[in-house]
Amino acid sequence: MKINCAALPSELLEAELFGYEKGAFTGAHRRKPGKFEFAHEGTIFLDEIGELSPPLQAKILHVLQDGEFSRLGGEKDIHVDVRVLSSTNRNLEDAVEAGTFRNDLYYRLNVVSLQVPPLRDRQDEIPILVDFFLKKYSRQYNRPNAKLSSKSLTLFQKHHWPGNVRELENFVKRIVILRDEEFVAQEIKPPVEEVLTEWPEPTTGGLKELARRAARKAERQAIQETLRQTQWNRTQAAKLLGISYKALLYKMQECGLSPSKEDALENGESSF
Repeated sequence: MKINCAALPSELLEAELFGYEKGAFTGAHRRKPGKFEFAHEGTIFLDEIGELSPPLQAKILHVLQDGEFSRLGGEKDIHVDVRVLSSTNRNLEDAVEAGTFRNDLYYRLNVVSLQVPPLRDRQDEIPILVDFFLKKYSRQYNRPNAKLSSKSLTLFQKHHWPGNVRELENFVKRIVILRDEEFVAQEIKPPVEEVLTEWPEPTTGGLKELARRAARKAERQAIQETLRQTQWNRTQAAKLLGISYKALLYKMQECGLSPSKEDALENGESSF
């Protein structure tokens, strides 16, 4: 069973997950089992679990701990044996620190954790995904022998893909439908790489000042890239950089680094 935790208001989501008895609320004309009941002796997938409200977090935790819950308006507990999978594009460790996600629920869920990096960090998978989507939409839209030129594929591998796999899929879909790749070169531009060897203009500080500024620039880039690779998980980033958590926070503040809205959209998903 699958349910998107971000797609429904808390009240409706609770009814979908746990079900309800007849007369539990206005419009409840009959008893309805919830997703957890349907998933008994199977698996339930909670997509976007980071969007759960605090009351629902507590109820999910109760099910995970005791394997029991009651329907809305119900008087008896229902026992279920369910495997729970969940996913989120949020950094739950930061949410726990901020107090918006229960730490006991986080550690209960985090038995096996799979980190899926954003597509920009998996460029070697782009040709495989392109081939898959070409075949898929060629069959769907009756466009036999749909292909992608090597030039367009090179642009795809250099693109930053802020929309991850969905953005790549839509590009391939357009190519198949329109039978035209010309828009690819217009809409996908190779990233402008910052070159560390570009020295700043000479200053009165001499070589020492130049070296200090270059080192600071390299340090900022290293911290920024590590944070992106860890989806702005500062604890993991500090370990990879070999510095303390407090030192990382100080350097982030010094360099003016923070997880912007763009970075949040570009992050991949974490699954538990």
